[in-house]
Amino acid sequence: MSVKTRNASYAAVGLFVVWAVVTWFFEGRIHTLLRPEAIIDRLVYVVVANLVIGIIGAVVVLRFAISSGGVERADTGFGPRTPSVLWIVVGAAVGLALYFVQGAPSSDPMVIVNAYAQVFAVSVAEVLVCWALVGGVLQGAFGEPRWIATVGAAVVASVLFGIYHFGHSPPFNSVGMVAFLAAVGLVTSAFFFISRDVYATITFHNFLGVYGVVRALAAADQLGSFATPQVPLLATAVVALLVLIAADALVIRRVMLPGAVAARR
Repeated sequence: MSVKTRNASYAAVGLFVVWAVVTWFFEGRIHTLLRPEAIIDRLVYVVVANLVIGIIGAVVVLRFAISSGGVERADTGFGPRTPSVLWIVVGAAVGLALYFVQGAPSSDPMVIVNAYAQVFAVSVAEVLVCWALVGGVLQGAFGEPRWIATVGAAVVASVLFGIYHFGHSPPFNSVGMVAFLAAVGLVTSAFFFISRDVYATITFHNFLGVYGVVRALAAADQLGSFATPQVPLLATAVVALLVLIAADALVIRRVMLPGAVAARR
């Protein structure tokens, strides 16, 4: 392993640790998601843990890893000049199909859209940290043969995705749930390493969280509350998407500008 790859690996794992600890501090420590009335706490958790560290922080570390030569940009899911529309459509279709295959507690489009918006910011951070950053960097760190490196990176990314949930409120912080989520993470790993598109992976991965949200609403007999547009949830999802696009355009893609390329030589 080269020094550049080793440094990129340290930075990636370090960012994961900070993200997981901050998640525990603002969510799991005080059970934020179990307190619907804690609007300010929820907002702080989403902004600090997910928007600032999970998205912006991950993108900054990705820029360092790419510009230093510690990882190839294509391995992070940000390879093509623009996201793959085809893979995004595939991710949405497969994700929605899995939602219905699992039992679909509600088929109301508005309920699904609101649930999708509720978990979107977290899903973006999860994909960026666990797969684009850690998975992408470790694939290069594991070396050759390529397929073994890919499997190794996929397993580590999935395990870390499960471990990250120890920082959440019950029931996600139980050993059984963490193991289950790590197994679920293998599905996202497969999609990420096949598609090589971070936007498509986010589209797909977010549907894995929708089922849990809608099932919880159904169990609490609160589906009616999601039958109309939930503006705060929709707004948070839009902000998360805009932050991702801006960070991608202004940080990741700028690594490949002529000036940035010349600086690496």
